[in-house]
Amino acid sequence: MSNQTSPAGFLLLGFSEHPRLEKMLFVLVFISYVLTLAGNTFVLLLSVQDPGLHSPMYFFLSNLSFLDLCFTTSCVPQMLVNLCGFRTISFLGCSVQLFIFLSLGATECILLTVMAFDRYVAVCRPLHYAIIVHPRLCCQLAAVAWITGLVQSVVQTPTTLRLPFCPHRQVDDFVCEVPALIRLSCGDTTYNEIQMAVASVLILVVPLSLILVSYGAIARAVLRINSAEGRRKAFGTCSSHLLVVTLFYSSVMAVYLQPKNPYIRERAKFFGLFYAVGTPSLNPLIYTLKNKEVKRAFRRLLGKEGAPR
Repeated sequence: MSNQTSPAGFLLLGFSEHPRLEKMLFVLVFISYVLTLAGNTFVLLLSVQDPGLHSPMYFFLSNLSFLDLCFTTSCVPQMLVNLCGFRTISFLGCSVQLFIFLSLGATECILLTVMAFDRYVAVCRPLHYAIIVHPRLCCQLAAVAWITGLVQSVVQTPTTLRLPFCPHRQVDDFVCEVPALIRLSCGDTTYNEIQMAVASVLILVVPLSLILVSYGAIARAVLRINSAEGRRKAFGTCSSHLLVVTLFYSSVMAVYLQPKNPYIRERAKFFGLFYAVGTPSLNPLIYTLKNKEVKRAFRRLLGKEGAPR
């Protein structure tokens, strides 16, 4: 059978079997996208402009905000078009979307692990925090996250796009993702499935394990604190990141570590939608709503509070 990766492209089915649901999803996705743009731009600008937020934690948070802006912009506009009934995407468009999706998704996995390391040092080694997490190390860790994502995409994107796709070209998803494109293939996908499994372990399971180990050490350190106020403050520095990790990894693992079952596959679409739209819009809210430093920085930006010494 000939390879069907022609300029005609693909047909993204999305939620086409549920037209009423699509109308509701269009409104929800559009609102979430606006919140993502506004919230992450706000965090990014505030982290850059305010001297009080020039710390490792907010350096990594600004990287996360920039990543979420790029990530959602790579897929949400096309997703909104899809929900309006225009389901075709060119081969080039699908290729670009797949490359960006893989790269930024892997980068976020590593970046969240780096942020867990930052919180571990802040809680478990507070007296040495400034020495360990110095600006040069922050830049190096951020660079590792971005380069790892890029390498992951460079390796996996070409092998996925070279698959012999079936003539109907119907992708059972709302974006061009590896699992959906593998299912579209009419040829042998053993190599691609092994590649996806190895990538899932290296990019998902290993970073998540490191995060859990970090939080295990943090929990032990917090329990050794005598005062309730000290424990509350220590937990407060980590709760936002822990919530973001939970939301992100639960949705990503539901997409990439799913068994071959039609019912679970349909449910995975909703997890994929939340992974692509929900978490990027919630991240700035989670990190800022109860964050006193961000609130003070915002008041300084409005001129209602003096600059930090």
